[in-house]
Amino acid sequence: MALLKGEKVTRYFGGLAAVFDVSFEVQQGEALGLIGPNGAGKTTLFNLISAALTPRPGAIYFKGRKITGLSPYRICRMGVARTFQTVKVFPDLPVLTNVMLGASFGASPGLSWGDAAEEASEILEFVELSAVRDTPAGELTLANQKRLEVARALATRPDLLLLDEIMEGLNPTEIARSMELIRSIRGRGVTIIMIEHVMKAIMNLCDRIMVLHHGSKLAEGTPGEIAASDEVIRVYLGERAHAGS
Repeated sequence: MALLKGEKVTRYFGGLAAVFDVSFEVQQGEALGLIGPNGAGKTTLFNLISAALTPRPGAIYFKGRKITGLSPYRICRMGVARTFQTVKVFPDLPVLTNVMLGASFGASPGLSWGDAAEEASEILEFVELSAVRDTPAGELTLANQKRLEVARALATRPDLLLLDEIMEGLNPTEIARSMELIRSIRGRGVTIIMIEHVMKAIMNLCDRIMVLHHGSKLAEGTPGEIAASDEVIRVYLGERAHAGS
C-alpha cells in the first residue's frame, strides 16, 4: 500500500485549472521530485496534500485513509509536515522556540514544554543550528531560516515531509549542505516529496520525478528517464539549461 495516493486530484481557481486530473502514488521511504515550469501547479499540489486547499474533484489518501476534507492540523498530526516556498518563521521568537512549537502541536499534542524543549534541542543539533538556538529567527541568514523551517517540520514527527524549494536563493556551498541534510532525513526513514529547481539536487536525491505542466502531469519516471524525455526537455529541462540552471 502506498504511503500517499492521489486520485484525479483537481483544483480550479475561477476558470483556471491550477491542478487538473493528477493521480500519483508515493511509497514509504521514497524521495519523489516534483518539477515543472513556474505556475505548473507544484505548490498548489502541496497545498492540496497538506489541506490548505481541498481538491474539487479528486481524493487524497494517506496510510490508506482518505484525508480529503480533514483540517490541516489533523493531517499534520497524522504525519504530514511541510515547508513553504516563502520562508514562514516566527521572526521575533528564538530559534529554539520556533522548533518547540512544532514539537508541541505535531504528532504528540499535549507534550510538556520541557519535553518539547528537549526534543527541539535534539532536532537543532541534527540540522546543525544549535549554535543559534537563542537567536531570534528573523536574524538568521536565508539558508538558516530555511533550515529552521525544516527543523520545525521535523519536530512534528512526520512520516512524510513536503519540501518546497528549500534551496532557492542559496549559494553552491549552502545547496550542498541542504542536499546532505535531505540525505540524513531520509536516513531517519522519512518519506520526502520535494519541489526544487536545482536540477543537480533533484537528479541526485530523488528515486522518481513527476513533471507538472499547466497543472497536468506531463511525465513521471526515474531521473534517467526524465532526463531523456524529449517532451520534458522541450517544456522544462531545455529552458532550465538555457537559463543556466
